[in-house]
Amino acid sequence: MLQIAFLGTGLMGAPMARNLLKAAFPVTAWNRSTDKAEALKTDGATVATSVTEAVRNADIVITMVSDGGAVRALLDGGVADAMQPGAILVDMSSIKPREARAHFDLLKAKGVSALDAPVSGGTRGATDGTLAIMAGGEEDAFKKVKAALSAMGRPTLVGPSGTGQLAKLANQGIVATTIGIVAEAMLLMQSAGADMNRLREALKGGFADSIILQQHGKRMADGDFTPGGRSALQLKDLNNLLEEAASLRLALPQAELQQARYHRFVHELGGEDLDHAGLFLELKDRQRG
Repeated sequence: MLQIAFLGTGLMGAPMARNLLKAAFPVTAWNRSTDKAEALKTDGATVATSVTEAVRNADIVITMVSDGGAVRALLDGGVADAMQPGAILVDMSSIKPREARAHFDLLKAKGVSALDAPVSGGTRGATDGTLAIMAGGEEDAFKKVKAALSAMGRPTLVGPSGTGQLAKLANQGIVATTIGIVAEAMLLMQSAGADMNRLREALKGGFADSIILQQHGKRMADGDFTPGGRSALQLKDLNNLLEEAASLRLALPQAELQQARYHRFVHELGGEDLDHAGLFLELKDRQRG
């Protein structure tokens, strides 16, 4: 079995690593906060005391950290030099496409392959092993890691380096826009005295049905905004989406609208650590104006 180093075992990374262990892949875990990596010992993981120790003998290095800066800090902090020639870095963090392309070039010069492979599906998908995995990079590298990625979800190679991140940004634009209209539908029904959860039942199986309606609509109905996906990260993704769109000279009005709403929710209403379904709260606040 291919040896895997998993860097970043937080809210998403820990269940993803557990699914690799369940599939019998040998996993060495590392996290900046050691206790989060130590929690995987009972699942069969080896815990590294340093990031270079974690990656030195790995065939596949998976990173699942907060942003492009954190990924680059790992690469410059010893990962790029410690990885063995022929190894493959799979960055499953959500970063900017241009950052992914830069990381690809950096590692290629060292004889290491790289894939950008961000995910969608939140903590539930990470736990259930049903994540949508959007990969960008070379086909040979993708084929070598596909079995490992399949233990965590449904991997698809969408194009060259950077396009995995671009696919994730497209995904996040769809997610944000859908959350926005689901929030409006829920508020409309609530204001008329209807049961918001019964609206979800009524629409199930129809053209308006979606995972977002069922999962995030329930969050809105129940008033439970414990984060599966933090609003601050949703805003980051929308910022990155619009930056990439600007580089392609594209206007994306729906993404621009939701970016403005999430910016207000995060920076004016203190919603940065609430689930992105918390956009419902931003909508309700607008009614007070």
